[in-house]
Amino acid sequence: MAVVEKVEAEVGGRRRLRLSNPATLEPIGEIEVHDASDVRASIERARKVQPAWAELAFEERGRFLERAVRVIIERQDEIVDVIVSETGKPRMEALSAELISSCDALQFYAKRAKGLLRDRSIPLHLMRTKKLRLVCKPVGVVGIITPWNFPFALTINPTAQALMAGNAVVLKPSEVTPFSALLLDEIFAAVGLPEGVFTVVTGDGETGAALVDAGVDKISFTGSVRTGRRVAEACGRNLTPCTLELGGKDPMVVCADADLDRAARGAVFGAFSNSGQVCTSTERVYVVDEVAEAFTAKCVELTSELRQGSSGEFDVGAIIWPGQIDIIESHVRDAVEKGARVLTGGRRNPNERGYFWEPTVLVDVDHDMAIMRDETFGPVLPIMRVTDENEALRFANETGYGLNANVWTKDKHRGFELARSIESGSVVVNDCMITYGVTESPFGGVKQSGIGRVNGEMGLKGYCNVQSIVIDRMGAKSEPLWYPYSNDKLGRMKKMMRFLWGTSLGRFLS
Repeated sequence: MAVVEKVEAEVGGRRRLRLSNPATLEPIGEIEVHDASDVRASIERARKVQPAWAELAFEERGRFLERAVRVIIERQDEIVDVIVSETGKPRMEALSAELISSCDALQFYAKRAKGLLRDRSIPLHLMRTKKLRLVCKPVGVVGIITPWNFPFALTINPTAQALMAGNAVVLKPSEVTPFSALLLDEIFAAVGLPEGVFTVVTGDGETGAALVDAGVDKISFTGSVRTGRRVAEACGRNLTPCTLELGGKDPMVVCADADLDRAARGAVFGAFSNSGQVCTSTERVYVVDEVAEAFTAKCVELTSELRQGSSGEFDVGAIIWPGQIDIIESHVRDAVEKGARVLTGGRRNPNERGYFWEPTVLVDVDHDMAIMRDETFGPVLPIMRVTDENEALRFANETGYGLNANVWTKDKHRGFELARSIESGSVVVNDCMITYGVTESPFGGVKQSGIGRVNGEMGLKGYCNVQSIVIDRMGAKSEPLWYPYSNDKLGRMKKMMRFLWGTSLGRFLS
């Protein structure tokens, strides 16, 4: 039985998908697959209402988001139930990583968008007779495609930014976890958000492709590199701006002077939180040889204390998408066949009915193994010894990914210098995985890990077109560059050039 199953008996001529809980394999409901005509209709409705939405003051738009926060607080148990049924994650993770981060995003952008997107005057260095104003204008209708690993938080965060920037949103959630997005649709309806400003279209890859091709003004995609590449190709054909937040193979560098107790706890949490199904998960560790044995022993001890399950109190939950557990298994098998040793875990959990992989610690790994090269996206912690921090940096950068990383050292200045030497969009020193949750911080990848940035001022402005308006201040009858041309005017221009860029005073003034 799969988590997503096509329903052979079509209802009203439409395909439907039947979904199951990945932890218990119990059915949790069905969704309708929206086709291209449904998607186009949603976009048309969004286009009609978007101008009126954009005309609202920031404070008015923000009030809808703030009301949504109150509804989430009132319905938090119900929302957690839906998230857990879709993902099989612990209730603690559903609350902390999904609801708390969602409330923070809604409240943050409701309060801060006005200041971050305000009109700005920029002083001009040369044309002093002019004034420059920068105006942030909404792009229009934004198509958002979200993944299955954080179905509530990663639905709300980009949506909050797009709405506060004055856009309408058509959102397509993963077919594996659609009910969290449908909950948000309910919440926005409950707070009176104008109809058509936010619409959810459900379905599989066919629906997502229709959204990308339907002529929206921007696409925001979070997901795999493979799918992201197809989205980018389609956006390129249509000249549609896009933001792609893709996968990672995030390294952890443990220096000789690191606090090993804290670093080991960070490694275990960074590798196994959300069952390793986080784009910023720690997927490979490089530890300096002189502390490697002690560090590894602490990691194994902490891993052995973790509780995996589907009910009651537990730390590590299910693998959300069944296809992912096959990838995890193939990576571990490849590593073992090439000489890696499993210190704990290393198999599907035989005591659980659903899709569970035991938290796994591997040693004697190297870059010939897929576990150190390709995104695993599961609860596996491969630990590799290195001679020093320089070798760790070389291995950390030996990848096609570049999303996140973490560095552990008691010397914070050294930690900063190491961090800036890692080729990734973000790095954490003496902590892990928090870069996306730091709302003020722009988040995104380099290399194959994505295009553009989300979050903070930079991410918010990504949902805008920045318009430059230059205003004449003096009102003279003519300008030096206007007609008529003359040899006298040409001579004055040459003298001006020699003064501005040929003398020290001119260069100072310019």
